[in-house]
Amino acid sequence: MIPESFIQDLLARIDIVDLVDSYVPLKKAGANYAACCPFHNEKTPSFTVSPTKQFYHCFGCGAHGTAIGFAMEYQGIGFVDAVRELASRVGMTVPESDGFSPEKHGQTRNLVEVMARAAAYYKEQLKRSPRAIDYCKKRGLSGEIAARFGIGYAPDGWQNLKTVFPDYDAEALKLAGLVIDNESGRRYDRFRDRLMIPIVNPKGDIIAFGGRIIDQGEPKYLNSPETPLFEKGRELFGLPQARQALRETDTAIVTEGYMDVIALAQNGVGNAVATLGTATTPTHVQKLLRQVDRIVFCFDGDNAGRKAAWRALENALEALADNKQVGFVFLPQEHDPDSFIRAHGKAEFDRQVAQAMPLSDFLLRELAQRCDLTSSEGKARLVYEAKPLLLKLPTPLLRLQLVKRLAEASGFAQAEVERVCELKSYTPPAPPKARRTAPSLTRNLLRIVLHKPALARELPIDLLPDTPERPALARLHALLGESRDTDSYAVLREQLRGLPEEQAIESAASELLDAPFDEAEAEEEFRDTVHRLREGAQMRRFAELQTKAQQVGVAGLSAAEKLAYIQFLSNRGIRS
Repeated sequence: MIPESFIQDLLARIDIVDLVDSYVPLKKAGANYAACCPFHNEKTPSFTVSPTKQFYHCFGCGAHGTAIGFAMEYQGIGFVDAVRELASRVGMTVPESDGFSPEKHGQTRNLVEVMARAAAYYKEQLKRSPRAIDYCKKRGLSGEIAARFGIGYAPDGWQNLKTVFPDYDAEALKLAGLVIDNESGRRYDRFRDRLMIPIVNPKGDIIAFGGRIIDQGEPKYLNSPETPLFEKGRELFGLPQARQALRETDTAIVTEGYMDVIALAQNGVGNAVATLGTATTPTHVQKLLRQVDRIVFCFDGDNAGRKAAWRALENALEALADNKQVGFVFLPQEHDPDSFIRAHGKAEFDRQVAQAMPLSDFLLRELAQRCDLTSSEGKARLVYEAKPLLLKLPTPLLRLQLVKRLAEASGFAQAEVERVCELKSYTPPAPPKARRTAPSLTRNLLRIVLHKPALARELPIDLLPDTPERPALARLHALLGESRDTDSYAVLREQLRGLPEEQAIESAASELLDAPFDEAEAEEEFRDTVHRLREGAQMRRFAELQTKAQQVGVAGLSAAEKLAYIQFLSNRGIRS
């Protein structure tokens, strides 16, 4: 865990306006700044950044967060990586903690430098190799695309990297996956006579290489091994290069190879990425669904392609939401995405993607092909095979549709399918009940506290009525009571990450962007609202005592209740 005090210091030094403006040009809009949202397509700006509160909010898609949240969403990286990225911007060093040490960080930076030097060498060698240049031309690759993806060439030979690294025996070369030590202890280059494609992380660091053999040879593709920099189950080739196209199309195309990604980019399809020598993982899917609402897996139409698609489906289920879509394109058996787009052109490839088979259709079709639906046994097996997949789905609406279609295909009733698969019947949430004026008081308190967090320490939690805002106010009161230094919404927002009240507080915070607020009168308004709450609580208590007195008589009240009842009557000017 990164210390909370470090997060506070980091957010105090990062200006979210400067950060967002470095990626998305902002324009002044009153007290705030505005732009077209980088997370969904729009023509009229609805993405707003508050310089005073240090957070962003999109009134179109609901994207919301601090500088850390923006780095996570925009670059598709995790919390820790986002903190490190922002810390490097302002010259801060992430302190040592359970998952981080300066020694490890120093090693990582050293390996990044080693990979950068190797990449520069490979790029230079490509310029000097007519054979490698001719191969690129045969594949239809332009110089612009080669430069965009940093393509290079590892010449034939056993120890070419000696010219780049005089200390060829350095442990860093082996840790980076650039060299191999054989059983006799002799060291040699891992990549020889291969087109070299750098694998880049969201920060732009080269973390691995993919090597494609020129002409004939085995293996055709050779990737870097897993290293301290590179974990293939987490990385996607081409993601940094595809970022702009992903935002424009709101669709990610996932292929099996990096040459497919490069060929698609060469032909105008820039929103493609590829897995790296592994099946699609849940992490891959989660990373993409943070940036787009639709993923299309594009695989060969042979058995291997269908098996890869099924593994992708299984790993995509847990990451799905009802507002996200997953589809599948199966190309003719003689084609992969590279050869298909060169043979049929961009328009036909785009048509295939637009008409991709929905995940639900692919799931049901594949299951049906495994079962004999003309027999009772086959219909029972269909539901049996579907059960573990349905249990993975977190999306109630899609699961409901699948259950209905399974019932139709198997001949079971919908309720029977739900019971056998141990699913709860989906009941749409009841419409919210009409609220009286009490929620407006708690809503106003929440608004004031988000403007001036220090006031949360003074909240009379015991007086708060049972409204939607009460849990959020209680959480803020607890957080501020634990931390005496928290005085900004941005810091509070990061402390709320992952907590149940996070969404409710985000919703209230978004209202701050347009609502006028007088900072000078904030405390007076806070105390006036608390006073009104206190009066309301007293009135409710008096009503309770009055009802009890009518039922059991004043003599039936306890001594404390009698005293309170008499005081209420006195304060209200009532004579008994």
